Amino acid sequence: MLGFQEVVERIKDIISKEIGERKIYDKDVAAVLGLTPEHFSMLKRRKRLPLPELLDFCAKRRISINWLLYDQDPASLHKETEKFAYVKYFKEVNASAGGGAFNYELVSQKLFLDEEIVEILGGKKGLQYIQAINVLGDSMEPTLKDGSIAFVDTSQQDIKKGGLFLISTNAGLFIKRIRLRTDKMVELVSDNANYAIEEVEPESVIVVGRVIGSIEKI
Repeated sequence: MLGFQEVVERIKDIISKEIGERKIYDKDVAAVLGLTPEHFSMLKRRKRLPLPELLDFCAKRRISINWLLYDQDPASLHKETEKFAYVKYFKEVNASAGGGAFNYELVSQKLFLDEEIVEILGGKKGLQYIQAINVLGDSMEPTLKDGSIAFVDTSQQDIKKGGLFLISTNAGLFIKRIRLRTDKMVELVSDNANYAIEEVEPESVIVVGRVIGSIEKI
């Protein structure tokens, strides 16, 4: 990590372009960081960097904190950062593959994926539309195992050609194969032959997205 004075000099260079070509003093640095001159002087004597204030300073100006503190070229960090792809994972939500599940929550967390899974899901470009959700029940086995995590592409909601979808009904969330009949009725089909085909009105089904893959729960 760079020393206190080295970081201060970088901040002075940045704010000199904001407040005009004049000599920049420590009091100017303290002001842009939201510190009193007295507090800044104390930090300077102790050579302690005000990290929360520096983070805010960089965030407001879209400056890399790694460059400010470690002299790291932001371009060199891009490749390493790109390795960590993730999707929204609704950990507390169960999409039933057998019976209704009513606990659909809006709070999600990040589910990090390795490169192999990312490729299976179609690459990083489309990950913004993909959500991960738990599978509950055995009605879609062997395609989806009970307790696995299913990946849902929310940009794919057209059921005209059928396929495997996550749907929401009055009974809860379900993962089913959907078949649209000529009479406009919708068939909800389970891969497990022990489950009967259900027929529902199209108005009773909200399509969340197409299921495009799954993994065993981590």
